[in-house]
Amino acid sequence: MPLHLVKLCVGVSAIEELDAWIAERLAGQAARGAPAEHKHTTRMVPRRVAELLDGGSLYWVIKGNIQARQRLTAIRPFVDRDGIQRCDLVLAPELVATVWQPRRAFQGWRYLDAGDAPADLAPGQGAHALPVHLRLELADLGLL
Repeated sequence: MPLHLVKLCVGVSAIEELDAWIAERLAGQAARGAPAEHKHTTRMVPRRVAELLDGGSLYWVIKGNIQARQRLTAIRPFVDRDGIQRCDLVLAPELVATVWQPRRAFQGWRYLDAGDAPADLAPGQGAHALPVHLRLELADLGLL
């Protein structure tokens, strides 16, 4: 059974914004002739790498709810130029909307057991069927 990670998506207010940011970043890499690879750098290195890479995903908390996930494809520890241990979480570029699951704020990332992970949503299903501006307003009112 795969193991997942959950992480806050700071500075993003909607899944569409995250999706656009990923597309922009991949396009920039392609324009520079670099390999198109979506990765997120974090300070802490997961210890349970084999479990995470056995079908695991990074679940994104957006505005207080898990709303989306990306499949983990690689985990690459490295030391930055300041000598600080870091880790690149390499992610599949496809963003999968999930059933919303409330999460309190936390620092870094947390493990998420497969049994506790929210289910995927089909396109246009659940809250994601609403227009973005309406979904954000309802979420701010605590109705989603």
